[in-house]
Amino acid sequence: MDLSYLFYLSSGLFLGWSLGANDAANIFGTAVGSKMVRFSTIASVACIFVIIGAVFSGSGTSRTLENLGAVNALPGAFMVALSAALAVYMMVRIGITVSTSQAIVGSIIGWNIYAGKPTDLSTLAQIVGTWTTCPLISGIVAICLYMCLKKLQKCSSMHLLMRDQITRICLILTAAVGAYALGANNIANVVGVFIESCPFNPLNFGKVLTLNSLQVLFLLGALAIGVGILTYSHKVIKTVGNNLMRMSPTVALIIVLSQATVLLLFSSVNLHNWLESASLPTIPLVPVSSTQAVIGAILGIGLIKGGRGVNWSIVGKLVVGWVTAPLMAMLICFISLFFLENVFNQVVYAAN
Repeated sequence: MDLSYLFYLSSGLFLGWSLGANDAANIFGTAVGSKMVRFSTIASVACIFVIIGAVFSGSGTSRTLENLGAVNALPGAFMVALSAALAVYMMVRIGITVSTSQAIVGSIIGWNIYAGKPTDLSTLAQIVGTWTTCPLISGIVAICLYMCLKKLQKCSSMHLLMRDQITRICLILTAAVGAYALGANNIANVVGVFIESCPFNPLNFGKVLTLNSLQVLFLLGALAIGVGILTYSHKVIKTVGNNLMRMSPTVALIIVLSQATVLLLFSSVNLHNWLESASLPTIPLVPVSSTQAVIGAILGIGLIKGGRGVNWSIVGKLVVGWVTAPLMAMLICFISLFFLENVFNQVVYAAN
């Protein structure tokens, strides 16, 4: 394998690290913020399951970004991923959790503009549409779960200590599901632009398991996400964990479960195919923002409580980050492509 590929892939791995640092808050920030689970315990669980989700269920959303803009030169793919990573990193540095999905979309559009390539507007509309439906669905799921659990608690005579212990276990299990969903849905953001040039050979683990070349690429991206979770997610967790809204362990459980449900809905190939075969409206296989899913769930519960306890200034700060991240990534990508091509003499796009 050409070692230069690994150099170019490094920007995707940096993006994976940024995603792990940023989106860990969405997986288990509420659980840590509620003081029910230790960071080290739940972060380790998340790392394992984000890798499993990426490797075995990550292909569903990977082609959507390719349809948005097929980055057909390896140096161009390098800069697209790096621009998105820089945009996310800058926002993480100031403690704002942003959408990696939106950042990579902004970068791809920046590449399209620089290369003079058309942006597939139908795919863009589909992706942008999820930026609204994702938090909406998450909020609805959270409200439904909240009401069901409240009724269940009223009917239950379970001792408070036993209830807390069950909640702790459920938080860990739900975080595992959330991490799996994050890997399955968002690995396309990390290495999707490198799929066209993927040079890896299948990787055999004896007779137990064989990973194809695409799964090897996903594995590397998922490992980078895991490193990001372990090394730099504390700062953002402080924002999503409890600053946005003080929450009980039960509410934390609902929020994580709602986020996981939404990500699985938008990444399940089997569900998509079943709905299509039944002539029902399908759910698009689109990388969606786990950030938006979590915020939607928090606001859903906050609203059902009459808006009490929600830190609306933090909400405004997060919304500004959602708008800023794709624009920042697009601008960084466009300017960086110019320097990469004209200063370093790299071919950043291939003419058709």
